[in-house]
Formats: sequence, C-alpha cells, structure tokens
Amino acid sequence: MGCLCALGNSLSEICDHIHNPGLKKHPLNGMQVPFGAVDLTRTKRMRCYDLLDQVVDQIQENIDLIKQKYSCERLGIVLGTSNTGIHEAQSHINQWLETGNCPKEFSFDEIELGSPALYLKEKTKFLGPAYVVSTACSSSAKVFASARNLLKADICDAVLVGGVDSCCDFALNGFNALEALSPEQSIPFSKNRQGINLGEGAALFMMEKDTNGVVLAGVGESSDAYHLTHPDPEGAGALIAMKRALEDAGLSPEQIDYINLHGTGTQANDAMESKAVFQLFGRDVLCASTKPLTGHALGASGALEAALSWLMLQNNFIIPHYYDGEFDPELAPISLAKGNENKTIRTILSNSFAFGGSNASIILKKEDV
Repeated sequence: MGCLCALGNSLSEICDHIHNPGLKKHPLNGMQVPFGAVDLTRTKRMRCYDLLDQVVDQIQENIDLIKQKYSCERLGIVLGTSNTGIHEAQSHINQWLETGNCPKEFSFDEIELGSPALYLKEKTKFLGPAYVVSTACSSSAKVFASARNLLKADICDAVLVGGVDSCCDFALNGFNALEALSPEQSIPFSKNRQGINLGEGAALFMMEKDTNGVVLAGVGESSDAYHLTHPDPEGAGALIAMKRALEDAGLSPEQIDYINLHGTGTQANDAMESKAVFQLFGRDVLCASTKPLTGHALGASGALEAALSWLMLQNNFIIPHYYDGEFDPELAPISLAKGNENKTIRTILSNSFAFGGSNASIILKKEDV
C-alpha cells in the first residue's frame, strides 16, 4: 500500500503525525477554512496526476515485482475519484468565458472522470482493464468490490486499486453553498460540530488472490436513494451496507474490533451513522472518524481511510477519535476511541457514505502470516 495525505507524503510520515493532527487554512470567498492539503510540488498539468506519481513511487518496487510475476495483460487498475482536473479546467473555462479563446493548455481529459485510471495505466504499463468508479464519497470504497470481482472472474491476476482527489474550489464552494462546510476544525460527533473540512490525497493498494497479512475480508454495498444530498435519517442504507460486509466476511458484529466511521461532522450524517452503528454493534466496539486528520477527500476518502486502517493493522496501534470531548447527547451512544485502549486490533470495518444514498462498507482483517 502507498498513500499520501495531509498527514504526510510517506507511510512513515503519516504514522509519525497520527497523534499530531492539524489542517492548513485555505482561502474561500474572503475567509480561511481548514483544508487537508498535501505538501506537494506541482509538476503535471493536473494535480491528481502529481498525487498518483508520488504514491506510485512509494510502491514502485512492488509494481515491478508484480509485472515479473504476471503478464501485464492481466494487471488491472480501478480508481475512485470525483474531481479529476475540474479545478484546473475551471481556470481555463473562465479564460474562455472572458476572452472567447480556450487556452492551449486546456485538455478534455481534465474533465473526464476516467483520466486518472488511463494516466496510471500509461505510467505502470498495466494492460488489463483500467477504469474509474465515481459515486461521490463512496467511490474509493466501492472500488475494492470492483477489483475483487476482476480477480474472482479470472480477468486479472492483480489489481492496483485505490483513489485520488485533489484540491478543488468548485467542490469547496459547493459544500459551502450546502452550509455543510465548517469554518473551524471539524469535530465529528461533538455537540458543537459545525460541519466538514475537505481535503485531498491518494492511496493505492496492490490486490492479489490468496495473500497473507492484511486482507480484504468483506465488502457491503447499498443504495437507499433517500435524497440527493441528505442521508436517510434512520441510517437504513448504512445499516444494510455494514450487514452485507459482515455477511460477506463471515463475521459477527462481535468480531469487529474497530470501526473507521464515515464521520463527516455534519449534523445529519453523524446522527444517522451513530444510530446505524449502535443498532448493529451496540456501544462496545471502538469507533473513530479519521477525517479530522486528513480532511474529507471526497472520491479518495474511502481509500485513504482504508489506508489508515491498513496502517493500524500492520503496526498495531489505535487511531483515536479527535474532537473536543463533548459527545452530543442526542446521538446514539457509540464508543469513541481514545487511542490508549489495551486492545489488539485485528478486524476493522470502514464506512463510506455518499450523496444519493450510495453506501459502502469494507472490512480489512489481519491474518497470521
């Protein structure tokens, strides 16, 4: 696995900064809002390509080994994303609106959702299927089901799977228009929460069949279609996704050690998710939202949260839930992790819930090598 996000540009940096979170400020309409920015030098036409380059560099040795092990025709790529190059395209569109001329730097792949997968295909020389799943904030959680299907159907021997999204003022303004953007650091599940902070990043996993160590144990998906942007207040779709992930993994709720919550910090999402989690797991399983650490990276968020879960399983530590300590008494009573619990984490369920009621839950499990 390779990853970069607001916590750092390598796995070691991310682990070092887990207990020292803090998002940078980003200008928005005359104010400064917290944003999970990656410290990254811009070299490519699209920032999401730079993010992918950095992550590929982290796992290049593994990519080379996979290409020696299997035919490149049987190596696939599945990415989750939502913004691609919209930020860059917007400046070009503005110039076109002002002058009537589209700048020569503009390319249509900036606004094509599939472009990150095609870019990664060219970079890695993988010759199997390469495509993008774009279902807003569940995009790069759902890709794990897609990648696993390619392996189960014997279409691929290995799949590079994950997500990428970069800073996009279009998205920031959209969430601000929905009155969902917090002007301060996001504090999910607090009675004082004001909304979300956005962020950016990328994470890539090399998925094969019959591997040891950290494995994809289960995936659950649902679509409740309750509302275009508002989650079902009863959490029905979220509950179905979590149940299906457990069934797929052959696990009971009692066998989950930790839940990486979707945990956006909005009033509606935290209320429905706590209700669904409490209904299925009670109040004993440790829970945390890692979005205060990274910002909500939209199409990349599922993969980033899977990456942080992977790091927990590999390195045997617990990521605490960062907030002001004032749990909202109107929410269902879930157990937010403090990080100092004397507990070995071997199974993690990670939730990703999106606009339109597109829900996905994945379960990662550490098996004995």
